[in-house]
Amino acid sequence: MLDKIRYFILRALRNMRQWPFLCSASILTMAVALATVATFFLVVVNVEQLAARWTKEIQVVAYLQKPPATQKLAQLTNKLKNFPEVESVNYVSPAAAMQRFKKHLGRDASLLEGISPKLLPASFELGLHSAYRNQEGIATVIEQLENTLDVDDLRYGQKWLKRFNDFAHMLRFVGVILGGFLLLAALFIVSNTIKLTLYARRDELEIMALVGATMRFIKIPFMLEGAIQGLIGGLLSLVFLTISFVFIISRSLNSFWLTPTDFDLLFLTVNQQFILVLAGVVLGVLGSLSSLRRFVRI
Repeated sequence: MLDKIRYFILRALRNMRQWPFLCSASILTMAVALATVATFFLVVVNVEQLAARWTKEIQVVAYLQKPPATQKLAQLTNKLKNFPEVESVNYVSPAAAMQRFKKHLGRDASLLEGISPKLLPASFELGLHSAYRNQEGIATVIEQLENTLDVDDLRYGQKWLKRFNDFAHMLRFVGVILGGFLLLAALFIVSNTIKLTLYARRDELEIMALVGATMRFIKIPFMLEGAIQGLIGGLLSLVFLTISFVFIISRSLNSFWLTPTDFDLLFLTVNQQFILVLAGVVLGVLGSLSSLRRFVRI
């Protein structure tokens, strides 16, 4: 048994040495294809994580036509808290709004001296439960606010967040299309590499079949050749992905002006890295099988 395994491995390695250029081309193609798919996967995952981070800060701000009477403030606050979509309610008086404005101006806060806080509107800031941090949930809250408060204006950040989520969906779609194309190209090159090897050795294969070699004995070295090429391609893709993550993805997302300073980028987990390498092996084996079906009856 061990002699057979040793024979199969040595025969697969000898086949690869006979066609070094084509073998290298198939390995590099698989590596580039897998790395490209994984890169798009990482970009989409981190963009979606960033969008999820922003949804935590989504709140609906209702600016009032006039500040509510003191005796009605507690009643209004409790009424807003009873909305099923609302997680927290914060009332901001004109005076508190002025203090925020001054803090925001920093050294230029002296520009506001002598200006009455009454010029700023009172407002309610409503934090939402995670299940309602979407377009439908916000629309429901806005409808209830308009029926409850004397609202002068309503502000929320859902529109730009929706556009960002659409951008993430577009990235995912492009990644699937481009990745699928590259994987098919890799499969085609691996298949043709094995096919050329079979052409060169067709007389030898016929003799092996005539002297009693089984189809399994004939095809296993070629399947191993594809698997070895896929394994090397998968490992190379992991190296390419690590380099692109460190020097391209992380720098691009960290330099994005909307990215929080404490935002941690995600890389492939150990299981995902294993799946990436395994995908290379499967891709190599499938390329070998597609060629063997034409030359060897399975």
